[in-house]
Amino acid sequence: MNVITSWCHCWRLTRRDGIAFGFTDHDRPLVIGGESFEPDTGLTASEARASLGLGADAMDVAGALSSGRIDEADILAGAYDRAVVETFLVDWRDPALDRLLARAVVGRLRRSDGAFVAELESPLVHLDGAAGRWYRRRCDATLGDHRCRVDLDRPGLTALVTVAARPGANLVRVTGLSGFAPGWFTDGMAHPPGGGPYRIEAHRSEGAQALLQLDCLADLEAGTTLRLTAGCDRHFATCRKKFNNSVNFRGFPHLPGNDAVYAYASEGATFDGGPLVP
Repeated sequence: MNVITSWCHCWRLTRRDGIAFGFTDHDRPLVIGGESFEPDTGLTASEARASLGLGADAMDVAGALSSGRIDEADILAGAYDRAVVETFLVDWRDPALDRLLARAVVGRLRRSDGAFVAELESPLVHLDGAAGRWYRRRCDATLGDHRCRVDLDRPGLTALVTVAARPGANLVRVTGLSGFAPGWFTDGMAHPPGGGPYRIEAHRSEGAQALLQLDCLADLEAGTTLRLTAGCDRHFATCRKKFNNSVNFRGFPHLPGNDAVYAYASEGATFDGGPLVP
């Protein structure tokens, strides 16, 4: 006895601007509720993993850029980021018999050799994210934001430098930092005109010049002017000594950690109930 499978998948993709597209892995166009689902995109779905309880489901949808309605430039511009994707199981003999299998959003869209892969995230994926604040010793604010309240424009926290040379792919030798101690701009930001900004991973002194290690391959030519902002390692001591901003510190420096939990009394140690961080 021959068994004919008449089920296929359909996807409705709705961008954040309200524009919707319909696709199917069937070999012919299907019309469901007056909406056309076209087959010429080469879309294929990976194995869908369904989880019991509150586990987040995952699924990939891959396809070639063969649809006239999908433009590669729009993908690169982020037009499909966080787009809503609805997956249907459809009987192509009677498209009215459709069942909604899942509703997800495009979490990541990547392309390679003229093809794209959309990673679909179920709504439960947000349960894995942090809600509220974390209790940790380091500050969780961003230097200069409304919670930190440090004025980055005040003297000593910014500097204008000039790129003198590029000794490495992500290394920049600059002039104009002779009055700053080495490491002052580590974890800070470098703002070039019309680009960046770049995170400064290291700030070292080299005589009359300084060497900055950036977090990416920066396209900076000799003679480019950079505006640097001081960096913060998010420690309480740095907040107090470098920025005089301990009143706005957004961490919990006196919170006992594993070192305190596993510690034991020893001769000569001080146990007066004082703060762990002065």
